[in-house]
Amino acid sequence: MNWSKRALPSIVFAALLAIVWEAAVDVFRISDLLLPAPSRVVEGMIANAPVYLKHTWPTLSEILLGYAIALALGTLCGLVIAFSRVLGNAIYPALVAAQIMPKVAFAPLLVVWFGFGMTPKLILIALIAFFPIVINTVVALNMTQQEAIYLFRSMGAGPVQTFFMLRLPTALPVFFGGLKIAATFSVIGVVVAEFYSSDRGLGYLLLLQVSNGSTTRAFGSIVYLTILGLAVFGVVAGIERLLVPAHIRKRFDDTAVKRDA
Repeated sequence: MNWSKRALPSIVFAALLAIVWEAAVDVFRISDLLLPAPSRVVEGMIANAPVYLKHTWPTLSEILLGYAIALALGTLCGLVIAFSRVLGNAIYPALVAAQIMPKVAFAPLLVVWFGFGMTPKLILIALIAFFPIVINTVVALNMTQQEAIYLFRSMGAGPVQTFFMLRLPTALPVFFGGLKIAATFSVIGVVVAEFYSSDRGLGYLLLLQVSNGSTTRAFGSIVYLTILGLAVFGVVAGIERLLVPAHIRKRFDDTAVKRDA
């Protein structure tokens, strides 16, 4: 019920947007080459579903693998920065500088360095999704109040017990916030990567459709990419609900509401 109540406004807004879009295309007689009506996009998605699905699986596998690499490296790097002041002071400025650089511009260079295939795509996806995981890991692990750490120490808890019983549960909501941001970034990364170094995937298909003037089918590719992004985001959110204790999640939500108020 809670999920349906939260999702209902978004569903209603999307439906209203589609109705206005459909009406505007019909009233102003906009050509499909410029802006196809939603009904035409849906018809094309259904009629060409085998083609879309054929290119969906490579894109999904690239998203998952690149995201997994970013998750592993980003979490490890965040842990190092959070627990070692010396290494953190050495690594963090370089990470900020790397984030400022436009990583999309490295896409053609990755093709030069690693050739066509899976490797340059995975590297680009991991680069784009890496930074939000690092930052949120560091912020999450530093959220624990020092008084609570002192209390655990006074009760005889060691560093490992303090981490798993106090710091980790407290950090999970913010940590998963970074994972959800990275999930959306990974979809952006795979599209850019497939533009430059692929002969399959939804990004490649989208580029091919645009170059052929098939705007309606190109919108279909965009919708499929959006669905993939929502699916990955939903899986991460579902894992969050399984791993984050309900009382911590509620306390975090209540704190966010108070700040907004």
